[in-house]
Amino acid sequence: MQYKSSLCYNAFQTADRRRQWPVKQVTKANFAEALAEIKTLIFNSDYVAVSMRKTGTYSSSWRKILPIDTAEIAYLKAKLSAERYQILQFSVCPFSVKDSKLIAHPFNFHLFPRDELKIGMPSYSFSCQSSHLTSMAREGISYLSKTQESAAKVRMVNLRSSDNGVQSSSVHSVADSVFIERIKSRVKNWRSACRNSNKTDDALISSLRKVIAGSELYGSRPCLSIDICSERQVELILEMLKGFADVVPLRAPTKGGGMQVVRVVLTCSEEDKNLLEEELQNMEEEQNRSLRGFRDVIDLISTSQKPVVAHNSLNDFASIYSKFLAPLPSTMDEFYSSLLLIFPLILDTNHLLTKCSPFEKLGSISGSISYLKKRLSAPIDMEIPDQESGNVNVQGHYVLKLCRLFVTLHSILKISPEVHEFDNSPLSPSVQHHANNFGPVSEDNGDSSAEDIRIWTHSSRRVSTDNLVFLLGFEAGATAGKVKRILHDSHDVFSKEFDIRMVDRTCAVVVFWTPGLSEQFMRIMGSGEIISGKLKDMISEGLRAVDYETYRRACKSVLWKTHLAECLDEASGGKETPLSVAKSQREHQLEICWHSDEMINLDEL
Repeated sequence: MQYKSSLCYNAFQTADRRRQWPVKQVTKANFAEALAEIKTLIFNSDYVAVSMRKTGTYSSSWRKILPIDTAEIAYLKAKLSAERYQILQFSVCPFSVKDSKLIAHPFNFHLFPRDELKIGMPSYSFSCQSSHLTSMAREGISYLSKTQESAAKVRMVNLRSSDNGVQSSSVHSVADSVFIERIKSRVKNWRSACRNSNKTDDALISSLRKVIAGSELYGSRPCLSIDICSERQVELILEMLKGFADVVPLRAPTKGGGMQVVRVVLTCSEEDKNLLEEELQNMEEEQNRSLRGFRDVIDLISTSQKPVVAHNSLNDFASIYSKFLAPLPSTMDEFYSSLLLIFPLILDTNHLLTKCSPFEKLGSISGSISYLKKRLSAPIDMEIPDQESGNVNVQGHYVLKLCRLFVTLHSILKISPEVHEFDNSPLSPSVQHHANNFGPVSEDNGDSSAEDIRIWTHSSRRVSTDNLVFLLGFEAGATAGKVKRILHDSHDVFSKEFDIRMVDRTCAVVVFWTPGLSEQFMRIMGSGEIISGKLKDMISEGLRAVDYETYRRACKSVLWKTHLAECLDEASGGKETPLSVAKSQREHQLEICWHSDEMINLDEL
């Protein structure tokens, strides 16, 4: 059944309309079915949109990626968030645009990391904001990153040791030869005991033979466990067992991850041996699928090489990299280059919005669509094939809005002349031009060395980080306008153009548009030069100033406090201005005098 919804911008404003969009909800119960379905859809679509819901975002306003952040600092903030919070919902929507119609296939995957195979990993520790946490622990799909999968396989039983490619060694030491002969003799005796147990001996004698030989059962087949001390001994055993046509070796690790046991399973015929090896192969494939879990979806998107659409690429792909690929690199440049090897084309709607309307503050998808509806000349219809309207669920509808926004921008910006003709899914040069631009680093294409930044998201005006000064220690409730009025008439350094922006309620950033004035202001604050008026009072009350390098050190610090002023104080070494030091000394003297008077009065009593 095909579900259709008109995206004419006069029709879809209501919440009821939004709730009619069917999104397939995927939990561990129907994951296998959904995985087979989405594989075909991804490879047959032109784009893949992704969005996610995590256990949290940022615990304070200054930890968000801000326009004042360089590419390096923006990445550090995204890295911290990705490492701190888990993904609970991951929405994937393969889509195409044909003949003015958006054809979308939305899926919303419910995730939760758990130890599916009971092998002691993964072991996750993460922060969680309770408002983001739902009942995912029971229904969510587990996953491992590629790095975690490699580590987990070391702790698992290797179900097909006979195929591990062990090469025969032509040179054995005396110790090797003694070990091989001892194990070979043991295997022969065990095989004989197992074979003889099928003869006329009574049950007691047969059982005694098996106990003496150390026989166990692997399913219904006899099995012998051989303890080993090193990987070299494993190689020698596997090499020796090639001389026995009716056995299949298995490698079983201990909980610590080191190989300690080789199990030898005895088969009764060539057909039985082939059947066992087929069973082992199927079991290994199932184990690998259980290990990868949801990461199979990420691997499908990567393998398809389709352009991936997101709204906050740096945050989203930092989380994707951290959770499904490997630990995040320490630098933005390394992250950027590694990521593009896996996802070569990433389209960020935030970046496209700046090209569409560089002077408007457009943040959320809903706000962006409301603005863009005034510029869209023709409606775009949306079709969701093979979805029953009864399956409607509001979870994951964000990814459909993302698809709408992208297609709208695609049309307005005329990224490709054949915007509605994707029969062969060609990627025009203009599409590639807009790809791989990540939010605040979009102007420098991921160059983390760029030190020119924007102060406001809706302004293209840029300034060097050398021209920024952070103010902290002002009175509670101060606004940017109030602080700017105080500074304006306080000193000649503020006679030229400058601006102020509040970073959080404890800190503001001053932007000197004239080079050199920031250094002059820092010298004034550090030297105790006479400043009249309210600024002098503010300094005596504890107003402090630090440069951008201090902000950079604060962002690189391992422990981030809630308020930026606390972090800047620590990063600057707790230095105070001469005026504030003098005030502190006067207060200390007054305190001593007060206590002295109190002591005198007590003596008089």
